[in-house]
Amino acid sequence: MKKDIQYAIDYALKTCQESGVRLTPKREKVLRVLLEAENPLSAYDVVEQFRQKYTENLPAMSAYRILTFLLDNGFVHKLETTNQFLTCHHMCCSHPHQPPQFLICDHCNAVKELSISQDTLNELNRGIEEAGFTLVRKQLELHGLCEHCLHTRDDKA
Repeated sequence: MKKDIQYAIDYALKTCQESGVRLTPKREKVLRVLLEAENPLSAYDVVEQFRQKYTENLPAMSAYRILTFLLDNGFVHKLETTNQFLTCHHMCCSHPHQPPQFLICDHCNAVKELSISQDTLNELNRGIEEAGFTLVRKQLELHGLCEHCLHTRDDKA
């Protein structure tokens, strides 16, 4: 896992350099906090984990600015329904990505990132256009129970 995290950090550094932006030490540390997290984190969770891991304070406003930078550069996603952040599952891929679909467990907060198929995206776009609506962000978030929580729940019944 540590090797994968370092690979992702190296990839982010290289991508930023190629794009003409800087992955500052604080930005790198925030990205590392998110890479090491098992579940999505709120900005305040990031601040707390940053403080615990690096024994230095990160003001909430700085965390939001850094998270916005990481979001704008494709390293993280923001779950709109929960106001949390997680690293992009496809962060280190060099191919173009489809809009993400997130399956969010309402019990344990686990998130699975999938890509929306082009056929599904086309169908959604048709319906959206027919409704006279324009999307600002193309991301789908579906809530339910993960397989583990579903089985745990069934065992209790």
